[in-house]
Amino acid sequence: MDNNDRSLEFDCLLANKKKPRSAVAHHATGSVSMILYFLNTAVMFPFFPLIGFFKLIPISPWRAACNFVLDRMATLWISVNNLNMKITKRIHWDVTGLEGLSPREWYLVISNHRSWADILVLQKVFNRRIPFLKFFLKKELIWVPLMGIAWWALDFPFMKRYSGAFLKKFPHLKGKDIQITRKACEKFRHIPVSVMNFIEGTRFTDEKHRRQNSPFENLLKPRAGGMAFVLSAMGGEKMRKILNVSICYPDGIRSFWDFLCGGISNVKVHIEELPITKELLGDYLDNEKFREEFQEWVNRLWKEKDLRLSAMSL
Repeated sequence: MDNNDRSLEFDCLLANKKKPRSAVAHHATGSVSMILYFLNTAVMFPFFPLIGFFKLIPISPWRAACNFVLDRMATLWISVNNLNMKITKRIHWDVTGLEGLSPREWYLVISNHRSWADILVLQKVFNRRIPFLKFFLKKELIWVPLMGIAWWALDFPFMKRYSGAFLKKFPHLKGKDIQITRKACEKFRHIPVSVMNFIEGTRFTDEKHRRQNSPFENLLKPRAGGMAFVLSAMGGEKMRKILNVSICYPDGIRSFWDFLCGGISNVKVHIEELPITKELLGDYLDNEKFREEFQEWVNRLWKEKDLRLSAMSL
């Protein structure tokens, strides 16, 4: 064996020794990041149910003051999480469309959904630029430790969805979804809010994409009902703008854990501001003509988003 062969063999041995260290460092980064998220949540979130309890006092100015404090605390919580992201990850951010946004406006925010990391991405991009993001949550999530009671205090809407099969058995519950949505949105009339809706209804996976036979390359089929309900409850009066967000991980994203470990080096976000016109407001539940027109509008929006995501992934 000559010197070149020995040198090559030695380099290969070094490379093999580095791989386990790289894997250890990868998972160590994720563990540190997760611990920091947990500590931030554990320190901050016990105050949320306390203030939420005081907010039960039925005096409007008092409740408004409690909501102001709660939203500021939530903004601080996100700011600390963003610091965690900056310390533990090396992400190149390419964000367009932030111009003209205001924390004093009401927004409906819609987005594609690739990973649970999308929530951290949205919170980072919009923190202090628009009002605190509030998501529609499944009713069962109120029992999540720490977070559930905090979401309740922050007036996150907890929804109970009924399937078509269930409604056939219990037709008297038809329309209950929109009633719950309207009741939830009543709380948002007195303080600016951003209502977040992932209108695909679930995270994108190749398996779900195949099962749906989705006509889109990068997206699942959109579910227009929830969006229409929010617009019916709030659109045109306080809420006048939709923020159509496209989130792209050009190198792909394997899992939320991979994101925590610093496995994502590039994130692209495009924000398109759309007006809420009178054509988008109507009775989605009982007006068949409006329902078809609204679904067509959402599908056109999704086709444009699909093309944009393909371009963003290059």
